[in-house]
Amino acid sequence: MDSLIVTPFKKLCASGGLDPSTFPHVILIDGLDECSGEENQAALLASIKLCLLDNDLPFRVFIASRPEWAIRSALNSESQGYLHQLAYHIQLSDNYDATDDIRRYLWRRLRDIGSRSHDPRARSQSWPRKEDIEKLVVAASGQFVYAATVVKYASERRSSPVDRLQTVIDWAPEEGQLARPFEALDILYANVLSAAKELYDAVDTHRGRNFLLLLRAHHINSEGRIGNWSFWAPNFDALLNLERGAHDVLVSDLHCLVVFHPVPVAPPSPPCIDMCFYHQSFSEFLDSEIRAKNLFVPHTQVKQYVLEVIVQGIISFPLDTSTLGSTFGANAPRALSNYSDQGEGLSGPQLLSLARHNAWSSLDRMNRNFKETFALEGTHPFLNTISVIMRRLKDELKEPELADILRSYYEKWKETIENQREEKEV
Repeated sequence: MDSLIVTPFKKLCASGGLDPSTFPHVILIDGLDECSGEENQAALLASIKLCLLDNDLPFRVFIASRPEWAIRSALNSESQGYLHQLAYHIQLSDNYDATDDIRRYLWRRLRDIGSRSHDPRARSQSWPRKEDIEKLVVAASGQFVYAATVVKYASERRSSPVDRLQTVIDWAPEEGQLARPFEALDILYANVLSAAKELYDAVDTHRGRNFLLLLRAHHINSEGRIGNWSFWAPNFDALLNLERGAHDVLVSDLHCLVVFHPVPVAPPSPPCIDMCFYHQSFSEFLDSEIRAKNLFVPHTQVKQYVLEVIVQGIISFPLDTSTLGSTFGANAPRALSNYSDQGEGLSGPQLLSLARHNAWSSLDRMNRNFKETFALEGTHPFLNTISVIMRRLKDELKEPELADILRSYYEKWKETIENQREEKEV
């Protein structure tokens, strides 16, 4: 950069062949994230600072990129990134509402496609329909990549844009279906997700972890699909026996698609953290085996994985009384109910493991936590779960003695919860 830009520019100015007052000119750099490797991205940003900014040259540098780690680090205000004071950072996914621009883009591009079509329906002033444009705008979730994909799919000259646009609006993936309107978008998602997985797996401390399984578990949890209840991301990390902040590390190379954001709650409670998708179509991609292909993780696999971690966590819950207020202890009873379908989803070996390791003692030490967690009206999910476990131990596994041991805890918890409800009513 010094040889190609800085030195020639300075020589030209010194010779009088160029009036610096005619500047600044803009240097446009698009797709910095496509520069292979974080080291190369960081090196390019460092070169821009050293050669163009530190030399006080009359250039303005415009960089467009997905928010990869090296780029976010350079711009980060909290850690005082080396470009923080020098750059004006526009976070399109966070602060910029592109809805109106996307609406105009779709109208203009589709009308242009219709004017060149051989289909008289497309040349009609009634196409595209306003309600169809609005459906597409909502589906775009503020992301131009979705709108651009729709336009590209509709512009195929060998078929009618009217029919292809209707395919997009009506499309739902089915086995053997030939139409793939979001194929280009899915390739983008697959590439970004595969690259993030590779970077995550390369970290020594992450060995043995399943990146796709953890991401999918947070995805399903954040949308409350298990028991119609979701755990805040830090609490879910604790349930999965992960370190503090593991959820943020998980998506550190996926910030162009998904991020964990604070969610305001009623004071005095502090803001909580939940997963947010910039583009709803990425959530749909993760849900579809046809779209995600080898990157797909089934809902059932997530439930089995999370349930097994919770079961082992309850069994090994420490005797130390300082753990009573732990995040795991506060959430494990509800998680056990949710992920086991109130006891029905526990396998025989899991039931026996809980009973033979006296996991009920662990749950009893969590008593003060689940009293608050399960202050619900009507049927109590935790008590239902314990009731189902007792029945299964006795009838299915032929272990009446183990069922009787659990019954003493069940009666104690039932009395505690009923007392709590009475106090609440008073």
